[in-house]
Amino acid sequence: MRFLFLAVVTMALAVPVSAATPVAKAEVVLANFSFTPEALHLQAGHSTTVHFVNNGSGGHDFTAAEFFAAATMDAANRAKVGGAIGRVSLGKGKSLDVTLVPTAGTYKAHCSHFMHSGLGMTGKIVVD
Repeated sequence: MRFLFLAVVTMALAVPVSAATPVAKAEVVLANFSFTPEALHLQAGHSTTVHFVNNGSGGHDFTAAEFFAAATMDAANRAKVGGAIGRVSLGKGKSLDVTLVPTAGTYKAHCSHFMHSGLGMTGKIVVD
């Protein structure tokens, strides 16, 4: 019995433990004049990878300058959103992952292409 206890403890100690925080994942689908989900819900202070995918028949973008400006991200991810522009631009059938740490708040999003937001391509990001 004592041997079994020691074996179990030894095996438990041998399992590597990762110090890295798991990254949450979210997806935003851009289509002809809509975002899905319309309201993206994220958790403040937690690293999140947002997968943007354009299923529309042409180019679209996800513009949320205040959201991207408030988020913490490395230089490579900041470049993916156009720096201070705060826009993910995607051609038809393209996708892009952006990893960031969001800041609490409610932010507006829209497609900046001519008349797209007027046709319903708007949304919001809620970070709790």
